[in-house]
Amino acid sequence: MGSQEPHKQSGLRGFFRRLTAGQAELEADELQQDLDRHGATPIVSCGMRRRFCVTGTLRTVTLRPRGGAPALEAELYDGSDVIDLIWLGRRKIAGIEPGRLVLAEGLVSVQDGRKVMFNPRYELRPAGGA
Repeated sequence: MGSQEPHKQSGLRGFFRRLTAGQAELEADELQQDLDRHGATPIVSCGMRRRFCVTGTLRTVTLRPRGGAPALEAELYDGSDVIDLIWLGRRKIAGIEPGRLVLAEGLVSVQDGRKVMFNPRYELRPAGGA
């Protein structure tokens, strides 16, 4: 019986590794289902110079001046890719904070190899699925 203990432990370790990886996959799947509910386009499918509606979770929110003027930047993740939402001339927007679910619509372009949407129309969604 003693020879089975190491196998059992490695099996548990493997289970917890799969469980952890599974959480990230579950989050991505949940965000993908959200796309369908709101008629949004997966960020990975958004092309340049076209208007799109995207939805997902804000990962980061940063105040980063552009050309001497304030600019609020937020990274939106939808389970497929990320896009930077940038509001020019804004230092803060109530409700735009990490972890918040957001629906955004605007023209997609690429800057420094990243997809961006300047001054998007947005809708704050209830946090935590409430």
